[in-house]
Amino acid sequence: MTTPLRLGIAGLGTVGVGVVKIIQQRANLLAARTGRPIEITCVSARSRSKDRGVDLSAYGWEDDPVAMAKRDDVDVFVELMGGEDGPAKAGTEAAIAAGKDVVTANKAMLAVHGQELAELAEDAGQLIRFEAAVAGGIPVIKALTEGLAGNQIDRVMGVMNGTCNYILTRMESAGLPYDEVFEEANQLGYLEADPNLDVGGIDAGHKLALLSAIAFGTKVDFGGVELEGIGQVTIEDIHQAADMGFRIKLLGVAQLTGRGLEQRMTPCLVPAASPLGQLEGGTNMVVLEGDAVGQIVLRGAGAGEGPTASAVLSDVLDIARGIRLSTFGQPAKGLEKMRRARVDSAAPYYLRLELQDKPGALAKIATVLGESGVSIDRMRQYGHSEPTAPVLIVTHKTTRDALDQALSGFAETGVVSGNPVALRIEQV
Repeated sequence: MTTPLRLGIAGLGTVGVGVVKIIQQRANLLAARTGRPIEITCVSARSRSKDRGVDLSAYGWEDDPVAMAKRDDVDVFVELMGGEDGPAKAGTEAAIAAGKDVVTANKAMLAVHGQELAELAEDAGQLIRFEAAVAGGIPVIKALTEGLAGNQIDRVMGVMNGTCNYILTRMESAGLPYDEVFEEANQLGYLEADPNLDVGGIDAGHKLALLSAIAFGTKVDFGGVELEGIGQVTIEDIHQAADMGFRIKLLGVAQLTGRGLEQRMTPCLVPAASPLGQLEGGTNMVVLEGDAVGQIVLRGAGAGEGPTASAVLSDVLDIARGIRLSTFGQPAKGLEKMRRARVDSAAPYYLRLELQDKPGALAKIATVLGESGVSIDRMRQYGHSEPTAPVLIVTHKTTRDALDQALSGFAETGVVSGNPVALRIEQV
């Protein structure tokens, strides 16, 4: 009889339970596709008595995930606890030291410690697989490491946080303000315990950093990701963007240039008719651009029990088939540490300003823009409400440095109230 691949699952939340369900319900199918049985031998979680809706009685139990990682009857440590440090990292390190492969959905741990853990695993001859860490059920890691391995990747781009996309599309469809939709998302359980991980762009930034490392052969550099959340986006911004044929998305973009590695996760305007512009609700989309293949668009569920468990199982099945790949697609010690570069490619920008209702206010703003080398494409004024007048400006293509010079100059005019909103208009 073929030797089974034995799993120890650390973490029995939504994803962990999803993995258990698939293995219990599809055992014969999984064995047929890999040539060997896939079995769970042990599980670990905070509470043994909690009812999770699945039968765990056939499995061993360990309160300590590190102890489970060291068990002789575990071949693969499946880490589904989360957190960049603590038990997740300790369990991963213990598993590698004990000669186990690791499958994880932990984007935060890999974004912060990925290089260190990858070198540790590869020195020990073990694997770390993490398809479930990026974009839920979308097989983007496999696409980059295998399907597009013959390409030089020019750009990685995408909507990688379903909660933010839900909030932005819900604001538009229902005409609701940000705060109201934020609370709705929280009541529905869409937000992390720390909501800023979602709406602040941190969760999506972790994912972008991992994709960048694979795409460009660089060391993971989450600290180099320019982050800006969606909290400043108003319903007025969404309506005005729609008037011009755009939609607002929290968009991740990474590319390698002669100046270094550019990585940003920021709200942008994208054409409403583009694939990214048509993305609704909690769905994710990743766009990969290669020199040989052109543009590839991957779309699907970015979170949830089934989609994320599906991604976990894809890694488990590859290990069962004997597929051995470096963590980031090439040996970790050969990855380069790239210079961080700010995005400098020219693009049009959307500006929203609250101008004090004073004679010559618009002229002062136009002068500052001109002196900064930023030209105006369109200008509109909406709903005048004293003592300020909201003004919308769309610029011609300009650099972020020139725009920042203009934004600094606005503060010195004495006619701008509050902080201007500046969003890049991305052509996709």
